[in-house]
Amino acid sequence: MQILLASAKIMNESSKPRGLVASEPRFAQTAAMLADDMRRLSAERLSELFACSVQIAETNRRRYEIFGTDEAEIMPAALAYFGQAYKHLKTDTLSNEDLLWANDHLWISSCLYGLLRPLDGINTYRMEGGFPLPCTGGMKVSEFWRPLLTDALIESVNADDGILIYLDTEEFRQLFDWKRVVKEVRGIIEPSFHVLKNGKYTTPSVWAKTCRGAMTRFIIENRASEVAKLREFSYEGFKYQKDWTFVRE
Repeated sequence: MQILLASAKIMNESSKPRGLVASEPRFAQTAAMLADDMRRLSAERLSELFACSVQIAETNRRRYEIFGTDEAEIMPAALAYFGQAYKHLKTDTLSNEDLLWANDHLWISSCLYGLLRPLDGINTYRMEGGFPLPCTGGMKVSEFWRPLLTDALIESVNADDGILIYLDTEEFRQLFDWKRVVKEVRGIIEPSFHVLKNGKYTTPSVWAKTCRGAMTRFIIENRASEVAKLREFSYEGFKYQKDWTFVRE
């Protein structure tokens, strides 16, 4: 099976050496092209595009300024992200053997890099998919990526056992022609995570991200190759109920 997990806006600025050689991302040249356009934007413009503070925008303007230079630190993707899912994936405590296994089974979706394997070396960055750039020919970044990433994902899933475990977010689904993915792979498992409170089910975003990261770790540590294994996943009170729904009561 192949797993798809979203990248994160929050990133580590450095990572501890693990004795693993970082690989080149599949779409490294495309990422460099997008980054070249991004480095031409002011902090004020980045603040508008990212809907963030000017301070955060300035940090990312600086990141793009040194993108691809000797000044930029290159980190394996799985160790570079530090959003909610990655706090519970806890990649820094996975063994090198775990990371090597994950490198054959886990994809990380990214608006800048497209699709990443855990050991792909990346620069720190922030990127969104909802606006056009000169290099995308007037298309939104997400639209520009769509045909490239759809083909790559389908090819990868079908080269394995045809099963995709979708632990990505709704936002990143826009990077793919999802109708094609559904049609052309054997099966997609999309776990959902709900909290039962006062007799009603809710889906808090923080818990969804938490469980996506934790489930990714569960799959990696257990070298899961059968879909049925996922029903054994439990974390922070979440347990399997039915139809790939996990509930915390």
